[in-house]
Amino acid sequence: MLIHPMPDPVAVHLGPIAVHWYGLMYVLAFAMFIGLGRVRIKQPHIAALGWKNQDLDDMLFYGMLGVVLGGRLGEVLFYRPAFFFANPIEIVEVWHGGMSFHGGFLGVMVAMWLWSRKAGRNLMDVYDFIAPMVPLGYAAGRLGNFINAELPGRVVSDPSLPWAMLWPDTSYPLLPNPVFLQGLRHPSPLYQMLIDGILVFAILWLYARKPRPRLAVGAMYTLLYGCARFFTEYFRTPDWEVNWGGIPITSGQMLSLPMIIGALVILAWSYKRNVVMGVPPATKPA
Repeated sequence: MLIHPMPDPVAVHLGPIAVHWYGLMYVLAFAMFIGLGRVRIKQPHIAALGWKNQDLDDMLFYGMLGVVLGGRLGEVLFYRPAFFFANPIEIVEVWHGGMSFHGGFLGVMVAMWLWSRKAGRNLMDVYDFIAPMVPLGYAAGRLGNFINAELPGRVVSDPSLPWAMLWPDTSYPLLPNPVFLQGLRHPSPLYQMLIDGILVFAILWLYARKPRPRLAVGAMYTLLYGCARFFTEYFRTPDWEVNWGGIPITSGQMLSLPMIIGALVILAWSYKRNVVMGVPPATKPA
């Protein structure tokens, strides 16, 4: 049995300013985006499209706006609308956590559409370029959730599970006498960090190293994340769920299903069309 370490959610106190770990995870995510982007720009099939470091820096600004605005609006509209409408000041208090991936995903798509229009780039090439840089940023966000003791897992069916964890109830002060939720639980943010983030990154990065049909890389990320999230939702206490023909479906699974279906359709269309990013049209992908 493990006990959540309950670290202080504030990493550094700078006088009246508190720097939260959750915010630092976003800084880490954006830094990894730049670092991975520098590597990706040098890949031959990407370099053939004339990407520059300045493009990457410019995209990051748009992407940051998409992540923060889309992620927060997604949390408000998809998960806890009643709470936020009753407490509107909480909407802007993002340092407490509470960012929806699906909202951030839509926000980044809109932001990249705006950037592609400004830069005169093909939107499909933009999606394919950025997709492999996204999963590790997501993993950093889930680590922030774990530090904040957010997103508790479901109660484990086997209490002897080595990593079953007592999870603090953040509705009460954690110190000096922490109050725990009932039952040993799955550390679901860590599952999502490892599976939805790191594992998806490893698969997608290998896939994207070779030329692929236009929009295939973006669609592959959407498919991989959708499937991974659908699976890890079984270990996370749902924000809400519905009963679908006798089968409970969580909010995260409901939002991931359109991603899976849409990605499969786009992948089929992409490979049938077979226009390869950074490669002359007559050349087929390996």
